[in-house]
Amino acid sequence: MVFDDSNLWDDFRKNKEYALSYIYHHHIAHLYSYGKKFTSDTDLIKDSIQELFVYLIRNREHLGSTDNIRFYLMSALKHRIIRSMHEQKRFIENEKLDGQYELLITFSFEEEIIDKENLSQKELLIKNALNKISPKQREILYYRYTCDFDYDKICEMMSIKYDSARKMVFRALKLLREQMEDTEVLLFILFKKDEVNFY
Repeated sequence: MVFDDSNLWDDFRKNKEYALSYIYHHHIAHLYSYGKKFTSDTDLIKDSIQELFVYLIRNREHLGSTDNIRFYLMSALKHRIIRSMHEQKRFIENEKLDGQYELLITFSFEEEIIDKENLSQKELLIKNALNKISPKQREILYYRYTCDFDYDKICEMMSIKYDSARKMVFRALKLLREQMEDTEVLLFILFKKDEVNFY
């Protein structure tokens, strides 16, 4: 059964038992995979997720409303993980001195070919094309096409302006298209949304 996010979140805030269970089981795998894009420290990720849900449960009556639970949870988890990494001085390799970060994004089809020793011509083309875009471009494509976030939510998640977000998506897609002859493969990479294999 699929629930409307607004009503489900309201029921969670009203302490209805089904809502917490559904939210947790529906989003936990995605949150864990999202956490791995910041750090390989699985204990830190698990602790951050647990702390997030403990906080939500304890403060549920005072939480604001949302029409996108996944975005709400991802945004809260991102801040919690980054804060924990700073507190414990566990910085990812490519973290900038000004506190900016770069997520280690990989796409589903890319993950399938990473460990292959012998790549086909098409797989090699895909791998090379994805290597041409920057971590920030990977991140924005991930939010736009994997998470299906609108530009307002992307701007909030990445702390960038609306026009900048649109231009970044356009430039990333343009770069990929310039590198790849088969646009169907590009669409497959960006629009495949199988939760089990995509993250």
